[in-house]
Amino acid sequence: METTITKTQITVMSIAAGICVANIYYNQPILNDIAKNFNVSASKAGIISVMAQAGYGLGLFFLTPLGDKINRKKLIIALMAALVAVLVGTTFVQNFFWLCVFSLLTGLLGVAAQVILPMAASMDSKNRGRTVGIIFTGILVGILSARVVSGFIAGWLNWRYVYGISAVMVLLSMALIQFTLPNATPGYQGNYASLLGSTLKQLQRFALLRKTALLGALVFGLFCSFWTTLTFHLSGEPFNYKTDVIGLFGMLAIAGAMLAPLFGKLADKGNPRKSQLFSVSLILVGVLLIQVYPLSVTAFIISVLLLDVGVQATQVTNVATIYTLDETAPSRINTAYMTTYFIGGALGSFAGIQCWNAGGWQLVSWQLLIWCLLALAIVVVKSKAIKS
Repeated sequence: METTITKTQITVMSIAAGICVANIYYNQPILNDIAKNFNVSASKAGIISVMAQAGYGLGLFFLTPLGDKINRKKLIIALMAALVAVLVGTTFVQNFFWLCVFSLLTGLLGVAAQVILPMAASMDSKNRGRTVGIIFTGILVGILSARVVSGFIAGWLNWRYVYGISAVMVLLSMALIQFTLPNATPGYQGNYASLLGSTLKQLQRFALLRKTALLGALVFGLFCSFWTTLTFHLSGEPFNYKTDVIGLFGMLAIAGAMLAPLFGKLADKGNPRKSQLFSVSLILVGVLLIQVYPLSVTAFIISVLLLDVGVQATQVTNVATIYTLDETAPSRINTAYMTTYFIGGALGSFAGIQCWNAGGWQLVSWQLLIWCLLALAIVVVKSKAIKS
């Protein structure tokens, strides 16, 4: 039986998902302001960013599977309501320890976006890829614009206003969720422990999920490695760019993210492998470009666009594909995929920093090429997707 979703519902879910996930990244441009406010070192202030990411990782595994067990709409609203409370607390916090705690909780509750995504997929069986692409674009825009918005608000007002304004935005989007989305009660009857165990079993059940998760981890690992080291490269010779100029490259990434829904449509047409091959090839061209022309601004502008379009297109195609595996377990499947994806990103960031310290941009570009070739091999090598 085909199910459809309205344009209004898609828009609301896309906006809400982007607003929720953006809270994890607001802290990055304002760490120096926070350090001065609490009289701590910049490196100590960096713990805030780590705590937010750690919270998101915990939320992915421990909270998002609940979308297969309890009413998804109520779960989303509960997570967002708790997020509003945490953001208000962050706005007025006077103790650095509690700021770290609130940062952990912000990441934990920000996974409401990862409950919205599988809910949207389950609401549209006809054009699932297109819908997932639009929702995921909302998430991407939230991630990519968070740094720009945060820096702008903190520059004109104060870093605390970032979280106060965000609390209002989350509250408004929560109201929209309440009035536009239907109640969706999944059918999983087991207890919470068995739910988590079932999440891990999804990787055992589906060869396609294992292959897709590995592809996602490799591509996101490359993406994180690139963006982690790009700031170092552009701030040094011969560029000597300041933070605001480097931030403009993030605006290019937002433009690339807007193309993601187009690849969701390709997935709907039943040829995800072709879409994956094309998107990974774009990434390969982007990597080769900055390897051959490491000192060219034009090369980096083109490369940012190619890498971002390629990575986001791969992700949209992957997500649209895995939601076809078992319509009774979209949240657990999403958790298995996104946890693997998140691990790939963390490893990519670590690898990028190590390569930069050991051999500068030249070594970084070589390891980016390795990530890309491994991803290409995953797409090219055919494997049977077995449902058991």
